[in-house]
Amino acid sequence: MSPAPTITDDRTISAGTSMDAVTLRVGDLDLMTGYYSDALALVPVEERARGREVHRVLGRGGTPMMRLVHTPDLPAGNPREAGLFHTAFLFDDPGSLAATVYRAALDPRSRFTGAADHLVSEAFYFTDPEGNGIELYVDRPREQWQHAGGELQMATLPLDPNAYLQTHLTREAIDAGPALAGRIGHVHLQVGDLTTARDFYVDTLGFEVTVASYPGALFAAAGGYHHHLGMNTWNSRGAGPRAARLGLGNLAITVPTRDDLDAVTARLQARGWAFGDTGHGIEVADPWNTHVTLSLPGTTTDELLAR
Repeated sequence: MSPAPTITDDRTISAGTSMDAVTLRVGDLDLMTGYYSDALALVPVEERARGREVHRVLGRGGTPMMRLVHTPDLPAGNPREAGLFHTAFLFDDPGSLAATVYRAALDPRSRFTGAADHLVSEAFYFTDPEGNGIELYVDRPREQWQHAGGELQMATLPLDPNAYLQTHLTREAIDAGPALAGRIGHVHLQVGDLTTARDFYVDTLGFEVTVASYPGALFAAAGGYHHHLGMNTWNSRGAGPRAARLGLGNLAITVPTRDDLDAVTARLQARGWAFGDTGHGIEVADPWNTHVTLSLPGTTTDELLAR
C-alpha cells in the first residue's frame, strides 16, 4: 500500500520556517561592530563596499546573525515610527545566555532595560548604542508551554538578573564567547496597527497567530513556536510608512523549499502585493515599508551582502 499523501495548508507558511540574519542600517560602523563583538560575542565574517555604503556581516558559532550597513547620511531612528522593537538572539542553554548577558551588562555602551519570565522563555533586554532594541533569551522546553482558550500562555513576570547569573554563569561559557551557538530566534516589530499587520504577516505571508490577547500586541509563528514575529503598537500606534532612517534595514525569513516560496508567492499575488523573485528568494515591503526577504536555506555570505 502506498503511503498517504502529505496534506499541506496553502494558507499557512511551512512549519520549518525560521528567522535569518537581521540587517541594521548604522551611522557608526566601527562603534556598532565593536559593540556587538564585545557585548554579544559576534565576530565580523566578511564585508563589502557598495557605492558609499559598507556592508559588514557578523556571526557566532558559524552562523551569520547580523548585517550592519554603514549609511551615515541617514537620520537617527524615530522611536514613534514603525520599525524595529528588538532583535531577539536565542541561545541553546541557560549557561550560554548567562555568559552573553554578563558580557552585555559589563559593556559601558549597553543600556540594560529589563528582564522577564515569559513562561515560554526567560529573557533579558538591552539597547545598543544607536537605540536598537536587543533581547537575549533561552526557551523553556516545549512540554512546559501551556495553552488556554485557544492561545499559548505568555506573560511578563519578574526575573532576577543577579540570581539568574549566580545560578547559570560559568567561567567556561564566558571564555567560550563566539564559539557558543546562537541564532535569531524572533524579531519584534513596531507597527501602525495590528489589523494591518495581521493581514500582511498572518493572512498573506502565512504565519499563525499564537497570542492575540496581549494588550497592544500580536504574536505569530510557524510550526507551533511561541513566536517568530512580535508586532506591537505601544509606541507607534497610527504610524504610516517608514521614512529612510537608521535602524532596521531588512527582516529575513528562511523557508525550507522552493515549493514553500511558491506558496508565499501565490498568496502575495492573490492579495495584490508587489514583490521581486530572485530564484533563491522573494523580496517584499510590508505596509510600513519594512523590507522583508524570504529565502531558501543555505544563504551564503555573498547573498546576504547583496541584499
